[in-house]
Amino acid sequence: MPEKKPEEPVEAFEKAATERGQRYYVLRLCVTGITPRSVSAIENIRKLCEDNLKGYYELEVVDLYQDPSVAAEEGIIAAPTLIKKNPAPKRKLVGDLSDVERVLIGLGIHHKETLRRKVHDEE
Repeated sequence: MPEKKPEEPVEAFEKAATERGQRYYVLRLCVTGITPRSVSAIENIRKLCEDNLKGYYELEVVDLYQDPSVAAEEGIIAAPTLIKKNPAPKRKLVGDLSDVERVLIGLGIHHKETLRRKVHDEE
């Protein structure tokens, strides 16, 4: 009988989280300085995450003026750009992220999932 290869810790975590109906989101928001559009995007994504993903997300904000290598690394041609790194598939959204419904759909987040998390967290 062939020996079963142990899962990597990250893979095991993702599998367990998916089985419980909870997914952990890793997001990166790339902005250009403190322009009104960048500030708006930061405020909008923080609010969206707290309202819909509380406890299930990690958000990194990168100023492309401070770290321009990220633009090349991520293939960014416009800012602000939100990148969903995890869970797969990787997605990019451009703009100030003010349209909550559109951002949720773009990230693949369904209201059923967020409602389930809220109920689960309240128990």
